[in-house]
Amino acid sequence: MAVQFIGIDPDTDRDHCPTVWADTEAQEILFQGWKPDAASVAACEASSPAHGPVPENEEIIRLPARMVPMIREACDAIERAQLR
Repeated sequence: MAVQFIGIDPDTDRDHCPTVWADTEAQEILFQGWKPDAASVAACEASSPAHGPVPENEEIIRLPARMVPMIREACDAIERAQLR
């Protein structure tokens, strides 16, 4: 597994903060984020084309918009790894 740390939410403490990593080998982006409240989960499930609850092996997470540059950087890391 080739996991590359990308970034951490600069507006939270270092113990409990959203984080982004890129797994360049698996071609996946990993996120650590806040758990959404029940109303948010219900809204996501209701608007999903899957029309059902989130499967047990999946999770909805909440990330602040200020982390968009880190998410873009993770996408770029995955794309660079594909070119190798």
